[in-house]
Amino acid sequence: MDTWQIILSVMAGVGLSAACGFRIFIPPLIIAIAAKAGHVNLGTEFAWMSSDVALVAFGLAAVLEVGAYYIPWLDNALDTIAAPVAVVAGTLTSAAVFGDMSPWLKWTLAAIAGGGAAGAVQITTTVTRGASTALTGGMGNWVVSTVEGIGAVVTAVLAVVIPILVFSLFVLFLGILIWKNPVKLYRNWRASK
Repeated sequence: MDTWQIILSVMAGVGLSAACGFRIFIPPLIIAIAAKAGHVNLGTEFAWMSSDVALVAFGLAAVLEVGAYYIPWLDNALDTIAAPVAVVAGTLTSAAVFGDMSPWLKWTLAAIAGGGAAGAVQITTTVTRGASTALTGGMGNWVVSTVEGIGAVVTAVLAVVIPILVFSLFVLFLGILIWKNPVKLYRNWRASK
């Protein structure tokens, strides 16, 4: 791989990992579709993701995950385990698209950039869902779920098609996240009630 291909694959991996922060199975589904269509080059150890079996499995898992977020009690249960699972999914998703590079470099980048991107987005969605639950008693969480699902699809597709755009938007998102600190804003809001 030349330097430009590595940079683009890292940008795509970070974008796909960020999408894992919204929904865990939508980005692998998008990768499977893109790999099947020849738009994504997977590393040799991730070639299985372009198989028909993987495509069906990721499709079924994505449909079940999206549907589960519309069941209030299941929505809250999934939120409790979503953060660590999103970080793992982000790490694996980014490693899948990094191509054939040094395993040490691939997994270090995947853990830091991929896992970090998924974790940052997941924390933000958890805070947003907590605010929605506090404001609407959970009745507005379906709106948050819908926006998260759309965000996962759009982010994952754009990460494959225009990785520079998604990477740039993610860096902007991180800057805003650090500058505004939504957890602190949420705590201040809760304290004022």
